[in-house]
Amino acid sequence: MKITALNALPEESVSHNPAIKKKVMLRLGDLPHLTNFSQARFAPGQVAAAHAHSDMCEVFFVEAGNGVIRIDGQEYPLVAGVCVAVEPGETHEVFNAGTEELILTYFGLRANPSNGE
Repeated sequence: MKITALNALPEESVSHNPAIKKKVMLRLGDLPHLTNFSQARFAPGQVAAAHAHSDMCEVFFVEAGNGVIRIDGQEYPLVAGVCVAVEPGETHEVFNAGTEELILTYFGLRANPSNGE
């Protein structure tokens, strides 16, 4: 068992844009197949640069704010309550298109778990 409290966790930089901050609730190794379970906060105009993961899929849930996720060149709106799953190999970019903070809770799952997990 592992219990975490979001308000007690330190902020870390998002690898795709160090100016964007996240709090990591679960990390690789905490649960089978899970790479991370985190919450990121994007200030207006902030962008997590386009990238793809060959070994994992990501699921994003919009807690608050207004943004856009671009997946393989196609744009999709991000508003509170929207959930988006990105498959392995899909190039994706997230940006805050609004005037308020964009808050995303997200997790990654390994695409090809090893050791029969």
